[in-house]
Amino acid sequence: MRKAPLILALFLFTSITVSAQSVEEIVSHYLKSIGGIDKIHAVKTLRRTGKFIGGGGFEAVVQRENKRGNSVREEFSLQGMTAINAYDGTTAWKIQPWNGKKDAESLGEEEMKSILEDADFDGPLVDYQKKGYKIEFAGKDKFEGTETVKLKITNPNGDIYVWHMDTDYYVPIKIDLTRFVRGEERQYETVLGDYKEVAGWFMPFSIETNVKGRPEKSKIVFATIQANVEIDDARFKMPTTATVPKKD
Repeated sequence: MRKAPLILALFLFTSITVSAQSVEEIVSHYLKSIGGIDKIHAVKTLRRTGKFIGGGGFEAVVQRENKRGNSVREEFSLQGMTAINAYDGTTAWKIQPWNGKKDAESLGEEEMKSILEDADFDGPLVDYQKKGYKIEFAGKDKFEGTETVKLKITNPNGDIYVWHMDTDYYVPIKIDLTRFVRGEERQYETVLGDYKEVAGWFMPFSIETNVKGRPEKSKIVFATIQANVEIDDARFKMPTTATVPKKD
């Protein structure tokens, strides 16, 4: 009878060790598949340009610019007006020109979480220990007939992502997100596809998102993703007097 606790302890230790090794192996496969850590770190800026497709075929032009140092700027252009969400590594702001609004204002709590997620230049699995992400193996599954392994990724802010990664290339093809806003739980699903090489780094060009449990979906399809383009730091700074950009 005395041996039971020891056997249980050894079993738990072995399970934890195997799980930890599995996470590292999966992360290693992922980094290798998308191009390798050196290729990723060599990219200093990214400019993504494409279109947003909403319900009923509604479309808008979108652009997203990222710069190392956690700077990001996202534009949504429709009917000659451009909405902006941006973050310069310190301050997060937005301009929403609809209904005559022209001045920059601070982001709300959920918008802030979203922009910080988009500002993570490399994504959560690159240098995740330094960033404070907790990663756990979450089993195996299937998504639309594709075998997947799952990683549970806990953001330092408490949000939880479950990455469904295909077992051939170990890239995410679906992400489940549980976000907490003022104590309220909100769940989203994102489907990633059309991976292409950009400066040696493979990235998804198609991103489809919906609120979990709802049929309405929105999709962003990038026509181009450019690496190491010149982007002025001023692009990310909150303007004191905003001039609403217009679509050409």
